[in-house]
Amino acid sequence: MLSSLEACGPVFCRALPWALALSLAAGCTVPARSPAGPGMVTATKPAPAAPAAPSNAAPSEADAVTPLLAYADRLRSLPGPELAQEITRLGNAVSAGDQLRLALTLSQTRQLPDLVRAQDLLQRALANNSEEARPLHALARLLATRFAEQRRAEDQLDRQNQQLRELQRRLEQTQDKLDALKEIERSLSNRPAAAPASSPRGRTRPPSP
Repeated sequence: MLSSLEACGPVFCRALPWALALSLAAGCTVPARSPAGPGMVTATKPAPAAPAAPSNAAPSEADAVTPLLAYADRLRSLPGPELAQEITRLGNAVSAGDQLRLALTLSQTRQLPDLVRAQDLLQRALANNSEEARPLHALARLLATRFAEQRRAEDQLDRQNQQLRELQRRLEQTQDKLDALKEIERSLSNRPAAAPASSPRGRTRPPSP
């Protein structure tokens, strides 16, 4: 009777090559790596940019413009003498704020020379690029547009007034001529009537000798 080892020998010999092949295949298998294993550098997305800090231009502009709007509102109730005193007080305005105040005051006089001076002050304020003047540029441009329209209206009104004065002068000349004609007609109607001339037939002949 064959021993158990001798009985299993042929089977073991046939299974040995397959066992070696399976072990080699198992040894060559590369384990799957975790997406973020220890010690591994993973690509990260860039952090979103922080939102830009809100600009402080609007508050500073509001802080600069609000007092001027209140000043313009107060000017509307000032009578002529007080407007003249305010113009004298501001004098030769140097700062952009005083230039706009003086321009607003001059615009209330409704005089063309003052309006021209106000436009010049606004141009000087717009040409000033200092930190104080820049917040006032938007208001200065708005006033410059308004004053230009006002000047065109003043020029048109002045031309119409000149035409009206010329028409009135011509009407007065025409009326003077009519009055002179009426005076001549009146003087002619007041003259005494001339004596009628005697007819030749009405003459009496002298007696014959």
